[in-house]
Amino acid sequence: MADYRYILARAATGDVLHWNLPLTEVEFGPEKSGPGSFHATLNPTFRRALSDMLDDAGDTVILVERNARLMWGGLLWRAEPEGSQLPVEASGFTSYLHRRFDLHGNLNGRGPYIEADPCQVIRDVWAYAQEQPDGDLGVVVDDTKSTATAGTAKDPYTTSKTDPRNLGEIVDEMADIDDGLEWTETVTWAGRRAERRIVLGAPLLGRRREDLTFTTSANVTGEPHVIKDADSYAQWVVGLGGGEGSKRKVVVDGVRNGRLRLEHRLETSEKDEAKLKQRTRRERLARQILPTLTELEITDHPAAPIEALRVGDDVRIRLHEPHTAYDGWNRITGWTVRPGEGETPERVTLKLERTLKPEESSDETGEA
Repeated sequence: MADYRYILARAATGDVLHWNLPLTEVEFGPEKSGPGSFHATLNPTFRRALSDMLDDAGDTVILVERNARLMWGGLLWRAEPEGSQLPVEASGFTSYLHRRFDLHGNLNGRGPYIEADPCQVIRDVWAYAQEQPDGDLGVVVDDTKSTATAGTAKDPYTTSKTDPRNLGEIVDEMADIDDGLEWTETVTWAGRRAERRIVLGAPLLGRRREDLTFTTSANVTGEPHVIKDADSYAQWVVGLGGGEGSKRKVVVDGVRNGRLRLEHRLETSEKDEAKLKQRTRRERLARQILPTLTELEITDHPAAPIEALRVGDDVRIRLHEPHTAYDGWNRITGWTVRPGEGETPERVTLKLERTLKPEESSDETGEA
């Protein structure tokens, strides 16, 4: 069984307060473009001795170490007694930005932003937050660049001193820009201090992992829930470009595959016919995938060691269950780990999405 330690440290200095918190019922994990979460219960036997430390909610960090390697880190936000138990809740470091505001406007002169790289805006948000007195969490943001832009000459991205913006919401807005970026958090040991890092991916995190596989009877456990929903299925897509009337480009991409013909209308602002054809074909390929898998319970296995998991990676999943068969590529958007306790083995639940997803649309046949 894997060896876990739960470490408590000061938020600002990183000084370790306790090297092995006696926690039970632990559940934690990272996520795509989010801080991830941590939930646990403090062993009531040690409650009095450690409650003073845990009373410092908002000023301490919890780190999760698995087999001497850091797996997760975040800020302790809540420790509220429930009878004889003391539940503990924490969130990743970016949750801190949702408790901070731009009090100077334009991040103290870094904006307004005109055709700015949203990756740089996120770096500026963290730099602004951490340059304020008592605001330095020691978080490092990587130097990834994207081709997306925030703000225009006519409509700059700007914030006002008289209407302070929440810093976490600014980061969320940058991650919502089309074809912009994704982010996640990591922690690693640097000597006896935990290095806290924001990893950016532009436009996406991760890569295709030919070295990892998830297969029934090997590392897949439980009962995988494969959804087969034809509401979004189509093997014919009508792509509509920008403009109106006779100047509007119309592209139809389809294939006969022995199934009842289903069609989807794709609205775009594309003026270039080649780009419209490309998007229409991609949409058709995405909509021809009928099965969907959103979660998968796995165990640690040489075919896919838990320490090798990365948010954003594409992995191959092969299921041969009594009620379903599945073979396809899926993208990891996060995971939840429940360390083993006693006779209960360690469990990991992958959060998944299709590698090839349809574009978002309000014109879905059969959907409200």
